[in-house]
Amino acid sequence: MSMRFVFAVLLVLSFRAEAQYPNHSIKLIVPFPPAGATDIVGRIVAHKLGERLGQQVVVENRPGAGGTLGSDSVAKAAPDGYTILIATTSTHSIGPVLQKLPYDPIKDFAPITQVATVPDVLVVSPKLPVKNLTEFIALARSQPGKLNFASSGIGTITHLNAELFKMVAKVDLVHVPYKGTQLSLPDLANGSVAMLVDSLASGLPNIKSGNARPLALKAPQRSTLLPDVPTFAEAGMQEFNLYTWFGMFAPAGTPREIVARLQREVVAALKSADLLERFEAVGAEPVGSAPEQFVERIRSDAAKWGEVIRTANVKAQ
Repeated sequence: MSMRFVFAVLLVLSFRAEAQYPNHSIKLIVPFPPAGATDIVGRIVAHKLGERLGQQVVVENRPGAGGTLGSDSVAKAAPDGYTILIATTSTHSIGPVLQKLPYDPIKDFAPITQVATVPDVLVVSPKLPVKNLTEFIALARSQPGKLNFASSGIGTITHLNAELFKMVAKVDLVHVPYKGTQLSLPDLANGSVAMLVDSLASGLPNIKSGNARPLALKAPQRSTLLPDVPTFAEAGMQEFNLYTWFGMFAPAGTPREIVARLQREVVAALKSADLLERFEAVGAEPVGSAPEQFVERIRSDAAKWGEVIRTANVKAQ
């Protein structure tokens, strides 16, 4: 059998795979609890992607271990395009630097596209007697080791954002990890938790309800959603210049044609007026990169957050 014939057969099979895909619903795994930023962004994109593919994209939350459990389930799923992942900086840029994971963030996945970036916002309990970042820093310095901060788990972006803040602001705060930032909000509201660096997408409802007081935004410029909240840069903290990214992956080995189809459809979805309107309402900025560009972002952020992990001496448990 000639190599030319083999190549022709493989080409026909690949065209068939793309032509027949998808012929039933697709499962989108969110490795964090409902109502968090990854869940919010994932559901917005899933709805529009399903419309474009002509099949329902069903969101399934599989939280645990800072996003590791859900991510690993996709890494080990059948590489047929029917189980995909929406993940974030925590799962693919931070986790692998912090600890040995059951998956490789590059080798065990077929990157589809970076979907969006979302600013983070430092919020404090409304029970604290502070109105701005300067007052909070002064309060924390006057009570070293007495105030605490919540996160969605050790090594997540919410954890490392707070560790970076501690280093830059020169304050001593105690880490209290939760299984998701939403689970920490009752404690933030009642004063049991002092601070949280949350995604604007998930934090906005709590800010509007008065259960969280915003002090600074991690973004190049102020958000129209919180026009009175200054950026960290305005407070002299230029180190807070990394957006949190959200992106889609398929299991490694997924046919290139299927990955390419998903990438095209997600990028097209990100340009639709109704999706952009929903993104704007939660502070998300669409990206829609090529897989190669997405991999570079993953590696770049891993290097930058690795410095924070080493400097702050963050250890996995």
